[in-house]
Amino acid sequence: MRLILASASPRRLDLLARIGVIPNAVIPAEIDEAPRKGELPALYARRMAAEKAAAVAEPGALVLAADTVVAAGRRILPKAEDEEEARSTLALLSGRRHRVLSAVTVVDPAGTARHRLSTTMVSFKRLDATEIEAYLASGEWIGKAGAYAIQGRAEALIKAISGSHSGVMGLPLYETRALLRASGYPIG
Repeated sequence: MRLILASASPRRLDLLARIGVIPNAVIPAEIDEAPRKGELPALYARRMAAEKAAAVAEPGALVLAADTVVAAGRRILPKAEDEEEARSTLALLSGRRHRVLSAVTVVDPAGTARHRLSTTMVSFKRLDATEIEAYLASGEWIGKAGAYAIQGRAEALIKAISGSHSGVMGLPLYETRALLRASGYPIG
């Protein structure tokens, strides 16, 4: 069965390899990722995963797509693109809990779409200015939802996590494995 990963994320490829899954093709979905006015974080994550899967679907192939959103309350935090945006996001997350919503969609060869959503609570320690500046200097935050990468230096700044560590990285493996199996993909 041909498996297409609708993502350019090297982390998602690495995470899939952890469960013995190697996609036959990697085709990043070219879609508009702007949230709709008033769109809640969970609905946005689900919509993005579904739209990414639909954008690269091809007859007879299994398509896997995902989207990860960092949310503070009802607010969707951006994928940090510059230091000022990253600094303000890290200051917002400092000393508080936030949610990481990781949605997965699998479209089977018959066109049936299956969806799962992983919600993880993450608590950052209270960050002082020196810690924020040191993290910014690492560059790990560039392009990351919530301006951090849990698989890097930020892990030492996280007091607690309740949920899926792989989901915070960008692909919840429990949900992904379940969807692949339900779609007929040969996975142990």
